[in-house]
Amino acid sequence: MPDPKKTIYERKAATVIQAMARQNIEARYFDSREEAIAAICKMIPKGATVGLGGSTTIVESGLVDALRGLDINLLDRYREGVTSQQQFDMRIQGLTSDVFIASSNAVTMDGKLVNEDGLGNRVASMIFGPEKVILMVGCNKIVRTLDEAISRIKNICAPFNSIRFNVDTPCGRLGFCDPDNCTPPKRICSQIAIIESNAMAGRLNVIFVGEDLGF
Repeated sequence: MPDPKKTIYERKAATVIQAMARQNIEARYFDSREEAIAAICKMIPKGATVGLGGSTTIVESGLVDALRGLDINLLDRYREGVTSQQQFDMRIQGLTSDVFIASSNAVTMDGKLVNEDGLGNRVASMIFGPEKVILMVGCNKIVRTLDEAISRIKNICAPFNSIRFNVDTPCGRLGFCDPDNCTPPKRICSQIAIIESNAMAGRLNVIFVGEDLGF
């Protein structure tokens, strides 16, 4: 008997992949994180400088560990002992890396990639700079509409990330977005980017995984 969740995830991904193809965004589906990681590693040229966006997905999936074993210049913001200044420097270097790897906060059924940052380096790198962008996305992040995508960011991603980063935000305290009482410097939602299409063939690549990954 087929796994109902896996079946639905595969069908959702197929719908999104078809929509993305019309917008020049390359996308593929893999049943497991292991298959996805193997495919991503093959997409990275030997000796490439590889930047990493802030992402629970790429860490918990084991992708970062796999990248550490490649013959590349990995801007490893997640390695033990990295200072805040080193992390900031890596964020800047990532803007002009050969390959930039991250995830996406939400993906709509019509193929839009929806993301919101606190500093903006992740969404900036997705939009312009690195020669190739690879986004590893669990199918739990697929939603129907743009409104649902933004709601997902505000009421799921942001509260969890507030706890993860130990930032005292209203959503971290309440569990849902409270924009009237959320202000800098503790606010973690500052720049929202909606990617509808890709002008440069082969630059933007989305790897869907038929699992729950990230927030």
